[in-house]
Amino acid sequence: MPTLHWLTREQDLKAAANAEYRLLAEEEQYSYGDPDAGNLIVQGDNLAALKALLPFYAGQVKCIYIDPPYNTGSAFEHYDDNMEHTLWLSMMYPRLELLKKFLAKEGAIFIQLDDSEQAYAKVICDEIFGRNNFVANIIWQKKYSPQNDAKWLSDNHDFIMLYARDKEMWRPNLLPRTEEMNARYRNPDNDVRGVWKPADLSAKTYSAATDYSIKTPSGRMVNPPKSRCWTVSKETFIKLVKDNRIWFGPKGDSVPAMKKFLTEVKQGATALTIWLYQEVGHNQDAKKEVKILLPDDAFSTPKPERLMQRILTLSTNPGDYVLDSFLGSGTTAAVAHKMGRRYIGVEMGEQAKTHCAARLKKVIDGEQGGISKAVGWEGGGGFRFFKLGDAVFDNERRIKPGISFENLAAHVYFTETKTPMKKHEKNSTFLGIHDGTAYALLYNGILGDKRVNGGNVLTQATLNHIRRDMNAVAKNKGEKFACDKWVIYGEATRLTPASLAANNIVFKQTPYDIKVW
Repeated sequence: MPTLHWLTREQDLKAAANAEYRLLAEEEQYSYGDPDAGNLIVQGDNLAALKALLPFYAGQVKCIYIDPPYNTGSAFEHYDDNMEHTLWLSMMYPRLELLKKFLAKEGAIFIQLDDSEQAYAKVICDEIFGRNNFVANIIWQKKYSPQNDAKWLSDNHDFIMLYARDKEMWRPNLLPRTEEMNARYRNPDNDVRGVWKPADLSAKTYSAATDYSIKTPSGRMVNPPKSRCWTVSKETFIKLVKDNRIWFGPKGDSVPAMKKFLTEVKQGATALTIWLYQEVGHNQDAKKEVKILLPDDAFSTPKPERLMQRILTLSTNPGDYVLDSFLGSGTTAAVAHKMGRRYIGVEMGEQAKTHCAARLKKVIDGEQGGISKAVGWEGGGGFRFFKLGDAVFDNERRIKPGISFENLAAHVYFTETKTPMKKHEKNSTFLGIHDGTAYALLYNGILGDKRVNGGNVLTQATLNHIRRDMNAVAKNKGEKFACDKWVIYGEATRLTPASLAANNIVFKQTPYDIKVW
């Protein structure tokens, strides 16, 4: 398969692997609503953010949508959209490599671009995702009128490249049937089976066995059109007439047609590769949606909510994870929230707070713009807001001394349980209980003992302390904790394998057993 070469290709192919692994630190003042809803917004460079998120979400995301800078040379307020081709490829290649690792086996990625880099992107996506996993190049009509001052042709569409993680496993959902489609079905004869529409009873491929004359109820004799035949045998036709599935017209003298009942057709529509603005909105729709939500600082290049609704309808079901690592104004997250999907959004600048978090708060409060009325949105849910923290390891894979207990504890708990750690009790080794397993961390002299064989080492004394910490947390919360086993992280253990087994303890050594990608 052909590959694309650019000036910095060799180092760019290693960029994802060489990126520092960094912690995620929650900024609770920007989180909103139900903290257990499973939704995350992360502020920071998306390469580092994707690397930090990967241990938690690898192989779990059903739909990735990205709308990266198009490299058009136009003046973007929130993105540097004037990169040379080499810089653009250098930015995109490692991010696409990491994004692939997030996709579930039945997952798919939608990449929105214009003519500037679409051809280059297709070549590197063939390399990363596999040319055999390319599904389609969707055309979105983003403008509804011509640009009269265009020097050459008026550009009125974007591309949305669609790749499956595994094309043999991925199948798109059907789109809901439209009122226009259903309006074609009527019931002129009051059939008890409901509305229907007439379907051609003749076939293009000729067969003498199904070429026969039919007598209509009026007595008129009819034959198939020239060089055609009927789709059914004479015996089957007689059965269909008895079952009232053949329509001869209101006077009983028309060419017979098959009655196709709405209840018996596919309850949905197969998506086409051309998406017109009447179906999924256009740029001006998107700007109006954002202007209503953020009147003082509307994002300059948003996407309409109906466009994202189409993408999520095709590729996800309620509860599935959606990822957008170029979140922009937050449209992907807003639509996913309203449609009952869980989402992970990454945005690098202050717009993560001023646009994304602000917009999602209004969604949670029940805003009625965009697709809200169409999907019956009334509000609810929540999200947690994180920023990129410090790098975890130094060049020798030792935990950097500046990493706080709280940050490492949150990372360990999230890695183990795939759920965020609830508010941690200060100076407590106990992290929480999830599905009957209790988690604890001995790190950074949490017990006030920084000797080599002291507080960061699992001994009978530190085990007793961990249990006391758990009981103290339970008492503070007015609950009674019970666990089937323990997972305890520490620098070393002095308990024997038999003692660990007797206490149902799985010991994990820091830093070696701390999960990173």
